[in-house]
Amino acid sequence: MRRDQLEHAIRTACQIIDRPAVVVVGSQAILGSFTEAQLPPEATMSAEVDILPIADDGIETARLADLIEGVAGEWSPFEELHGFSIDGVDLETAVLPHGWRDRLVKVQNPNTAAPSGVPQYIGWCLDKKDLCVAKLCGFREKDRNFVAAPLDAALVDAEIIAKRLLTVPEKHLPATERGLAWLRAMS
Repeated sequence: MRRDQLEHAIRTACQIIDRPAVVVVGSQAILGSFTEAQLPPEATMSAEVDILPIADDGIETARLADLIEGVAGEWSPFEELHGFSIDGVDLETAVLPHGWRDRLVKVQNPNTAAPSGVPQYIGWCLDKKDLCVAKLCGFREKDRNFVAAPLDAALVDAEIIAKRLLTVPEKHLPATERGLAWLRAMS
């Protein structure tokens, strides 16, 4: 995926749910911190953008996520036309460290604007290290490969990722321990 596709996904998701901003929580959030040219190919392989709608409660978040999924999700005409899909997700999709909201990376430019140029929608992307925490808590092979790519390229700091893993809610302790063990093995 490319940065311009991420920006397109942000614009489209905001238009679908008629909201000024969304949060990008999946692997493509890395494009908020880097361009595809700066990243190893393994970090931009996904052809889907996980979008968390910003809403007042979980029920509304889920409703908006379903709306995004229905219009631009996998197998949709949107995916067929653009070559990527937009997955609407909720707060249960990713395990995130304490303070993640304070570290979001803002993506807003002419590419995130409506066709008229107004409004310019905002995509709040997970910080690159918080994204690595979420991926290590997920711990699928593709998640580990994703984290290994920016680690190997020295684009993220394993020590900061480890510290943030320790701030994940306690109910995810097994995921935290598994992620920490993997990080130690990578060093």
